Amino acid sequence: VQLQASGGGLVPPGGSLRLSCAFSGRPFSDWGLGWFRQAPGKERTFVAHIKASGDSAYSTDDVKERFAISRDTAERTVYLQMYNLKTEDTAVYYCGASRVSVVFPTHPYEYDFWGQGTQVTVSS
Repeated sequence: VQLQASGGGLVPPGGSLRLSCAFSGRPFSDWGLGWFRQAPGKERTFVAHIKASGDSAYSTDDVKERFAISRDTAERTVYLQMYNLKTEDTAVYYCGASRVSVVFPTHPYEYDFWGQGTQVTVSS
């Protein structure tokens, strides 16, 4: 599996961004896809996950009212739409692919493949 993340940038507080992660190399519908983020000096933490079927998603409490994860089978892409961005959302955002299906995988070790990361900076 290859994952290519894009869409990061510099936005002011309250702004919006949509991250994309293009998937290739294996059947898209076999893999759950998630987003993590890593701020400088901190561990990589879970943001959101959408199951392989696309019919169920989960995100953390601190973003669930502001971020939305989705996937497009025709485009073989997973998206993270982010609204009302805050300075604390500043981080490198990574997409990952997971075969874990019984529960929502929220730990990095549950993911088999990762994209290269895209920088999101929220600053005035």
